[in-house]
Amino acid sequence: MQPFRVLTGIVLPLDRANVDTDQIIPKQFLKRIERTGFGQFLFFDWRYTPDGKPNPDFVLNHPPYAGASILVAGKNFGCGSSREHAPWALADYGIRAIIAPSFADIFANNCVSNGILTVQLGEPAVAEIMRRAQETPGYQCSVDLVERRVYDGRFSAPFPIDDFRRRCLMEGLDSIELTLQYEPQIAAYEARQASQP
Repeated sequence: MQPFRVLTGIVLPLDRANVDTDQIIPKQFLKRIERTGFGQFLFFDWRYTPDGKPNPDFVLNHPPYAGASILVAGKNFGCGSSREHAPWALADYGIRAIIAPSFADIFANNCVSNGILTVQLGEPAVAEIMRRAQETPGYQCSVDLVERRVYDGRFSAPFPIDDFRRRCLMEGLDSIELTLQYEPQIAAYEARQASQP
């Protein structure tokens, strides 16, 4: 996993609450077994019209937001099913941080396991970032995991994150890499077990 310390990027404003994982990546695209290739299907039902053309009204199709790496959204982001494909789609598109007032727990855990930082801020702070991103297309801010702060030149807000998640993201550790840190102890345990009658 790519370590996360400080990210400065374009903010994509998705002014919707209760965005569920089926909206993030619809079920018909869950047939792939790789973690890559899902970005093209991100928010598919909103992003495209029924005839497959880009929906000009959907923010992801607005040129100033191309290349966005930070998503700001309403409360309860990532609710619904526990599909890990949702963070895969976000990461494959290029999203490395999501700012919202609240997140579904399983979704937030899946994000950390895939190198995406979920930043929980109070509704007034989220509304301010949303406003700035909507009024200034191409607006950028920084998400600083070292200082636990979101800021631009005129705005700053601290965010909470537990030390374990912070460490995993800063060191780029997924579940496998965390386990491999204990490889000598695992090998010693297996050797002891093999020697038992």
